[in-house]
Amino acid sequence: MYNSDVYSIMKEAPMVRTQIYLTDTEKSRLASIAVRQGASQSDLIRKAVDELLEKHAEEHRISVIDATAGIWKSRKNLPDIRKLRRGWRQRAVR
Repeated sequence: MYNSDVYSIMKEAPMVRTQIYLTDTEKSRLASIAVRQGASQSDLIRKAVDELLEKHAEEHRISVIDATAGIWKSRKNLPDIRKLRRGWRQRAVR
C-alpha cells in the first residue's frame, strides 16, 4: 500500500495509530501472508480486526434479543392480541 492509498482511506475514516506486540512467529507468518496476497501487514491486521468486530456484533445483537424476550409477559395493561386479530380478520373479510 502506498502513502497515497493511506491518505485516501484516511479521508473516508480517520485512523488511529496503534502498536501491538507479536511473537517472532506471528510476525514472520503475517509478513509471509502479506507478500503472497500483495497486501500490507497493516491491511491484514485491520481485516482481521474487522472480522472479529463483525462476529461479536452478531453475538451482541443476539444477546440483546435474548435479553428482551418476554419483557412484557407480566404487563396487565396490554390489549388481548387474539381479540385484535379476530377483529382484523373480520374486517378483512367484509
